[in-house]
Amino acid sequence: MERLTLGSLLNVIGELFSDEISIAVSNKNEYIYYRPSKRVDLKIRPGDVIKEGTIAYKALITGQKVSEFINRDVYGVPYHGMAVPFHHEGNLEGSVLAIYPALTEGKSVVTVKTQDGWKPIPFDDVKYLEVNDRKTHVVAAGVLGTNKNSLQDFEYMLPRESFVRCHRSFIVNVNHIDEVYPDTHSTFVLSMNNGERIPVSQSYSSYFRKLLGF
Repeated sequence: MERLTLGSLLNVIGELFSDEISIAVSNKNEYIYYRPSKRVDLKIRPGDVIKEGTIAYKALITGQKVSEFINRDVYGVPYHGMAVPFHHEGNLEGSVLAIYPALTEGKSVVTVKTQDGWKPIPFDDVKYLEVNDRKTHVVAAGVLGTNKNSLQDFEYMLPRESFVRCHRSFIVNVNHIDEVYPDTHSTFVLSMNNGERIPVSQSYSSYFRKLLGF
């Protein structure tokens, strides 16, 4: 068997967790490898300097494994992560990170702005979210409104057992899908129980199928 390079090995490991977990590797000063997942992308690039307050920074400073929640002030999105420092011949060389999407903590509603004011909508009632004209539109039973958060924000806020990103412009509540159809312009089309049809793009199709089990 040919000798694996470090990059090849990291790519194989990253592929195992590509749906849920982002993988990063740093030396003592900067990131040297990054593979984002479908669920969370901190937009790290090889060569980026390690920021204070990140789990990589804390692992390198303490020389110990760090596992904690990091708020959106550091990278613009909240995340849970674990960083483990590694050594060579007794000397600290860098760290390896596993980055998880932040789970919903104590929230059960999406508050939308309507013509009359603001209305809290239970997660279960939300059918889908769509970005249009640089606004996030929330569609629920009998309610249509907007929210200031981006779809990326909602990916971390909404319970992942019910809400799935299926397109760069859509997140759907799988409990409101009537049927799934093949389509020539996108991988699939979702027929929602309010009569709307929503595309599933190729970049999200394998993740979508895996979560729905077909």
